[in-house]
Amino acid sequence: MSDPLAGFLAALDLTDTGARTREDIFTGPSQWMPTGRVFGGQVLAQSLIAAIRTVDPDRHVHSMHGYFLRPGDVGQTITFSVDRIHDGRSFATRRTQCYQNGEPILSMIASFQDVDPGLEHSVEMPKGLPDPESLPSTAEALGENDHPVANFWATQRAFDIRHIQHPVYFPGEGERSTKQAVWMKAIGRLPDDPNLHRAALAYASDYAILEPILRAHGISWAAQGLKAASLDHAMWWHRDGRVDEDWLLYEQESPVAVGGRGLSFGRIFSRDGYLLATVAQEGMVRIPTL
Repeated sequence: MSDPLAGFLAALDLTDTGARTREDIFTGPSQWMPTGRVFGGQVLAQSLIAAIRTVDPDRHVHSMHGYFLRPGDVGQTITFSVDRIHDGRSFATRRTQCYQNGEPILSMIASFQDVDPGLEHSVEMPKGLPDPESLPSTAEALGENDHPVANFWATQRAFDIRHIQHPVYFPGEGERSTKQAVWMKAIGRLPDDPNLHRAALAYASDYAILEPILRAHGISWAAQGLKAASLDHAMWWHRDGRVDEDWLLYEQESPVAVGGRGLSFGRIFSRDGYLLATVAQEGMVRIPTL
């Protein structure tokens, strides 16, 4: 709890059990969370690390699709089983199942590719946004608050998240919108391993991705009776990028919410304008009065 970055790195340092059936088996710890439920970004990143351990190092992850099946318990370790589904001439496919108490909590499939030349284009990064240095940090935005979740977000997360619009932590005067953008960066230096930075980007991609759904309806995380949970998560890596040297822009939008579910898309840009990754997530979002 005293060193969020060390806790983050420890969570991604999976243990190879040495067990082999038709799958490779790894175990990893759960990071403490005040809700008692495992952070979705943590188990996504861990499942990706497990899959990476079974792939030729010349092949890099380019896409991941995962379903959250059950809430994870922060008091228990997680077991990861990796099925080596396919190894082709250019691509490899892996499926990672994540278990606690013998029950799956996440099912993820990822695709890996050799470095390959080809056509290139990408959308432009939004212009005219305030610099991250001019915006309040997570801790500053949350202020002096003794709620355990607010305190955890302010002091115990491995990433600083800086909202460009009014944050949705508490009820406020912010304009309702289906769009938002945040700057994000790890709070300290990480090892140089590119795979670790890919996994770290997956971890951080789960931060704030459901917030455009709340923002569209003027709802804050502090809304009485709010229940929100990730249902699935997809991610595509386009270019390598570090999560610790400079700020990353995470542009987000929710095109639809219906039936107690909301869908959000996100684009992650390097500060110099390169599109690093694209994200999609559907989440359960329920308010008792609706």
